[in-house]
Amino acid sequence: MNYEQDTTIDQDALDVEWLEQPRLMMRYARLAAEARKHMEWAKENLDVARASLDQSIRTDPEKFGLDKVTESAIASAILIHKEFREAQDKFREAQYEFNMAQAAVRALDGKRDALENLVRLHGQQYFAGPKVPRDLSKEWEQKQRQKESNQKVKIARRKT
Repeated sequence: MNYEQDTTIDQDALDVEWLEQPRLMMRYARLAAEARKHMEWAKENLDVARASLDQSIRTDPEKFGLDKVTESAIASAILIHKEFREAQDKFREAQYEFNMAQAAVRALDGKRDALENLVRLHGQQYFAGPKVPRDLSKEWEQKQRQKESNQKVKIARRKT
């Protein structure tokens, strides 16, 4: 997936962008749902690691270097244990992936809004090239000269 490319608008191909928008939105919504599922699994694994370590520490506190079993000591021993740290790292990574997928979905929502506004501007000929305003007085004078010239030619033809 290329977030930057997929959220960029080609203003010269608005029709193609509109045709592509629903497919992109679905792809990124699916990605966000999968990332959320992965994050929830990682959170569950983190909770299981915490509970397992809590139980192990309470069963054999000396194995974890504890002389006295207090809630604070158990919580500290859990936080520094390698198994818990690995589960926490996996949860943070999954959370990051979910946040990035959600950001992509929001960016595609913004792209949809931008496409709507670009189409509206296009309909109002916002992107049309500049036009030089007509100088009616000069055009009128030219038309009058042309008429006079045409009348002289008609008069000349009659005389011959």
